[in-house]
Amino acid sequence: MVPSMIDAEFVIHPATRMGHIHLTVANLERQIEFYQRVLGFTLHWREQEKAGLGAGHDDLLRLTEDRDARRPHGTTGLYHFAVLYPERRELARAIGRLFSLHYPNYPTDHLMTETTYLDDPEGNGIELYFDTPERGRWDMSDDGFAAVDAQGNPHSGREPLDVEALLRELQSGDRLDQAAPEGAVIGHVHLHVADIAEANHFYHDLLGYEIQGLSSSVGVSFVSAGGYHHHIGLNTWLGQGAPAPPSGALGLRYFTIVLPDQSELGRLVQSLQRASIPVEEVDSGHLVRDPFRNGVLLTTPENPEH
Repeated sequence: MVPSMIDAEFVIHPATRMGHIHLTVANLERQIEFYQRVLGFTLHWREQEKAGLGAGHDDLLRLTEDRDARRPHGTTGLYHFAVLYPERRELARAIGRLFSLHYPNYPTDHLMTETTYLDDPEGNGIELYFDTPERGRWDMSDDGFAAVDAQGNPHSGREPLDVEALLRELQSGDRLDQAAPEGAVIGHVHLHVADIAEANHFYHDLLGYEIQGLSSSVGVSFVSAGGYHHHIGLNTWLGQGAPAPPSGALGLRYFTIVLPDQSELGRLVQSLQRASIPVEEVDSGHLVRDPFRNGVLLTTPENPEH
């Protein structure tokens, strides 16, 4: 059952963006080493069993170690989090780094984005990408997913990326082991959910994100603020009615939604409270959970880093 009390007029502010991802991990040392060596992240801080990493400014990733935690299978939770690069050259550097380290990854041409996919050592999905909206568009309906290029030609949207062409972005003297650029941000997060309609109720009706694409037949919905292709992806690819993970499992603790200011944060919190959604006030903002136990931290740029 979904709540009956909906603020139908609520739309999230178009300047809303994604913030850091917080994961529970089994081995903090190994995970820090992976994100530094393989992705070029900078270790921003470490306090006993916790750490924050990123690209030299805001944290992109926070890790909390729990050596007794276990990874459940077939449950809702993180499908992947996506790091958006500010320049195509920086994506080329990141993918070149992966190939130089012989780290398994899967470069893919989504037409509107160029991307690669990989997993960290504990199985958390990661996407690295660069936006290329000038190349075409996505179309999503109950007939499925399709893409059309700028000339009107059909495109699968899932073709192998032309890695050789991408790597030509690199210039003489470019180092593959250079740290991730400061302009790298969390572009979107993609979640496993148990029901698309229930997910859209929470993220569209309650949080106020706009639906950019929906296909019940494929079991996927993309929602965003300000017309972006998607800030949050939702899928039922682990099965309709997939169970939520047990408390304390490895994987996603929460992801972060950054509202532009305290006024907009307050407006969203009030909308959720009117809909009888539990909202927990924490040091860095307000924590809510979607119907599938995915944690969502609502915050602003002014709130503490950790």
